[in-house]
Amino acid sequence: MEKLTKITAISLPLDRANVDTDAIIPKQFLKSIKRSGFGPNLFDEWRYLDQGEPGMDNTKRPLNYDFVLNQPRYQGAEILLARDNFGCGSSREHAPWALEDFGIRVIIAPGFADIFYNNCFKNGLLPIVLEEKIVDHLFDLTQSNEGFQLIIDLEKQKIQSGIGFPAVDIDFELDEFRRHCLLEGLDEIGLTMAHANDIRAYEKSKKEVTPWLY
Repeated sequence: MEKLTKITAISLPLDRANVDTDAIIPKQFLKSIKRSGFGPNLFDEWRYLDQGEPGMDNTKRPLNYDFVLNQPRYQGAEILLARDNFGCGSSREHAPWALEDFGIRVIIAPGFADIFYNNCFKNGLLPIVLEEKIVDHLFDLTQSNEGFQLIIDLEKQKIQSGIGFPAVDIDFELDEFRRHCLLEGLDEIGLTMAHANDIRAYEKSKKEVTPWLY
């Protein structure tokens, strides 16, 4: 899992509440268990004007230019601004996969669905919960300043605006264990492998004590 320490990037305002995981990545794209390849179908039903199906050439599909992902000013965004209860609905882990594959590393919202929130940390995404009035302010700044950038500093747990934009200085809270995992790029497998020497020593001792098991 890629480390996340500090990001300076364009923020993308998705001004919709209660965005569920089927909207993030529709059910017809859940046939693969690979973590990559879902980015082109992120928010598929809002992003394109036709019905998306697996195997389609997305470069030839008609785009919905009213949808924020398709607007030129937000291209290259890595920070998603969202409304309350983002990621509700089914527990599909494909939702954070699709966001990460598209290039999103940080999501800021007043609240997240619990399972989606937990899945984000397992897949290298940082979900930040802020008061609704603060999120409103970030939406206003993003929509009124083309190219608006935010700096997300996970080490200092701070959000600031990029150079040349209206000042932002926000502290955010995060569980220390989850913060550590993101900073070090550790998912559940990585956390286990950090104890590889202890695991090998245990297996060796068990073979000596109970050789018939092996």
